[in-house]
Amino acid sequence: MPDATTANSFTLEVEHKGSKALVQCHGRLVAGAAKPLFDGVKPLIPECKLIVLDLADVKSMDSMGLGALVRLYVSASGSGCRLELIHLGKQVRELLGLTHLLSVLTDMCEQGITKRF
Repeated sequence: MPDATTANSFTLEVEHKGSKALVQCHGRLVAGAAKPLFDGVKPLIPECKLIVLDLADVKSMDSMGLGALVRLYVSASGSGCRLELIHLGKQVRELLGLTHLLSVLTDMCEQGITKRF
């Protein structure tokens, strides 16, 4: 049986290309993982015009994870940076849909974003 810290682990990888950043997120975006996400992405905001969070490997998200995304979105918007989410799993997409944040945080042409990197 996996231990609780392994099950709740969250990591991210950042790829810079000029004024853009692609952040690949891995794990569960739940309580305890919200701070690492925020702390890992927030420093990118002043230097980037576009930050794309790839959530393909994020299997679940709770209200703490949602709060971290909203905080990042507000910080980015206030600094002239665009924050977008791509490759959302079913549970994450449903949560964003319920909170009416899906259209705010995602781009209709998700596939076009990854081709720009």
